[in-house]
Amino acid sequence: MRLPRAAAPLLPLYPRAEAALPPRRAAVRAAGQVESKAKGKPQKQICQVVLDHFEKQYTAELGDAWASVRDVLTYPLCWQYAVLLNKFSQSSELESTMVVKGYHPAFHGSLPYLPSSLKCYIRRTPGRFPAQKHQAGKLKEYYLLNAASLLPVLALEVKDGEDVLDLCAAPGGKSVAILQCACPGQFHCNEYDDLRSRWLKQTIESFIPEPLVNLIMVSKLDGRQIGDLKPELYDKVLVDAPCSNDRSWLFSSDIQQATLRLIQRKELSSLQFELLRADVRSRKQGISAQFSCWLVKWAAAATAGQLQRRKAARGTVETVLVLRSSSIAFVACFL
Repeated sequence: MRLPRAAAPLLPLYPRAEAALPPRRAAVRAAGQVESKAKGKPQKQICQVVLDHFEKQYTAELGDAWASVRDVLTYPLCWQYAVLLNKFSQSSELESTMVVKGYHPAFHGSLPYLPSSLKCYIRRTPGRFPAQKHQAGKLKEYYLLNAASLLPVLALEVKDGEDVLDLCAAPGGKSVAILQCACPGQFHCNEYDDLRSRWLKQTIESFIPEPLVNLIMVSKLDGRQIGDLKPELYDKVLVDAPCSNDRSWLFSSDIQQATLRLIQRKELSSLQFELLRADVRSRKQGISAQFSCWLVKWAAAATAGQLQRRKAARGTVETVLVLRSSSIAFVACFL
């Protein structure tokens, strides 16, 4: 199997998520509450129905690793703990402050693709950097995210002048990260959902300056149809496919909706496959990356398996690489 140049060096850290996960923390409180250290008062309530379902399913699938994963899922201070700096609004004072607070670069070593303009910081102790509010006409200095979200961006190895599609772009973190790495010739950010599309536009406005922001195309197309609408148009395609969203549903206040979601989540692998197929059709020969937050073993395997069968039937050669840790699944496809 031939690996994308940026993917191979990530393999050693991926199964243990050493660059992406903070240390294990005891997080499930007896009353089902999660404490906020920042405010010192109870914040979110864990939905017991969902947690019970996860306990049964993931104990069987992940074994001993589930205990550590559960601690991260149920502890909000472990979420969005990484800070991606915005090169379009640089602040040396901000970097100095982060170092004083114990932050350090998320990625170490000599990765084949790690632009100096991509600066992401993490720290080992759980905590969250204060979020910046959207202000019209003012660029934000940083974007909060999980460091693992940058893995598919690194695997794409986007270069200046390449035509890039972010197929399911909202809320926009990976789009922002791509623009920290390079200046695409054409950058198409697509999001089908109305509310999430507005969120995407706001993110782009908050991080990308004019005139560059005017060169970004934002659309609300059904991602499954883009391959037919824009065949073989892009050099690189990123598919951040809809996922089971376990973390959000774990804190759902609507037990009925959460229970329904648990039933519907098995249908998502089919949607992921359709989106990945659209990616193949819209792309010139090159690299694409599908990234999805699945804990479930069958999810990534089902998507990759369907694509491999499809490509074999069409007589073309394509490699599908599934990288997994206990928290995320990442499918890289390239010709």
